[in-house]
Amino acid sequence: MSSIIALKLENKSVRIEEGELVGFSVEGHEYIHQKGSPGWSSSDTEMFPIIGPVNESGFKVKTPRGIAVQDQHGHLRQMEYKLVSNNHTKAVFRKSYKAGMQIKNSKFPKKSTAEWMDWPYSFEFEKSYNLTTLGLEIEFVISGDKGMPFMLGYHPAFKLYTSEPIIEAGTTKISLGEVLAVGSRALQVTDCESITLKDEKEIAIKTEGFGHFMCWTEVTNMVCIEPISFYPYAVAQENLHAGIQLLDDKAKFKVLLAPKG
Repeated sequence: MSSIIALKLENKSVRIEEGELVGFSVEGHEYIHQKGSPGWSSSDTEMFPIIGPVNESGFKVKTPRGIAVQDQHGHLRQMEYKLVSNNHTKAVFRKSYKAGMQIKNSKFPKKSTAEWMDWPYSFEFEKSYNLTTLGLEIEFVISGDKGMPFMLGYHPAFKLYTSEPIIEAGTTKISLGEVLAVGSRALQVTDCESITLKDEKEIAIKTEGFGHFMCWTEVTNMVCIEPISFYPYAVAQENLHAGIQLLDDKAKFKVLLAPKG
C-alpha cells in the first residue's frame, strides 16, 4: 500500500503519492486530474532524458557516448522516487541512475519491442514540492556526468469542469477542440514561459528554464499542459538528438502552479 504525503498552507492542500502529484486543491477546488478518471492513468510525470516517441528509430537515441536504448519520454518515469525530506509545506524526492544500468520497460511487450532501456551517463534527478502563499512551486534539479545530453519535460494533468475551457498563452487563445484535433502529437506552444488555464477556476502555469509548452488530451475531462525544453515532433525521430542540451554542473527548472481567484 502506497503512502500519501500531505502538504497544507492556509486554504491550499497538496497530496503526493510516491513522488507523483495526485492532488492540489484550493478552498476545496481540485485542480489535478484524478487517477482512475477517463483520459490518463497518471496525474503527473516527467519526460527525461528525452521527450517524444522513438519507435520509428528502433528505440535508439544518439549520444556522444554512443547509442542509448529509450522508449517514449525516457526511462526516468520507470524508476521509483525516494523521499529525501518533508515537512508540512515541502517535500523532496530523488531518483539516482548509474551509467549503463538497465531499466525494465513496463510497456514491453504489449506496447513496445524494447524490453530494457539504458543511458550511458550517471545522474541524480531531484523533484521538490514547495507550497507557498503564491501556489505550488515544483523544482527540478539535475546533476550528473558533465556533458550529459538531455531534454526535460514536465507532464501534469489538469481536471476540467466546463465544456469550453480556454488555454491562454500571451495573446493566443487555444480551445480544447484545438488540442483534441492535434491528437497524440500534442499541440506546440513555442517560446512561452507562462500559460493560464481558464475553466471553472483559473490557474497559471509559470515556468523557468523550459522555454516552451505542449498541450495534450484525448478526452474532454482533462488536459495536460506540459512545460518542455524541446518539442520532439519538430524533427524526425532519428534526429531527436538535435533537441538535446548538455549538462554542465547542475541544471535547475521551476514550475509554479498559481491559482487565480
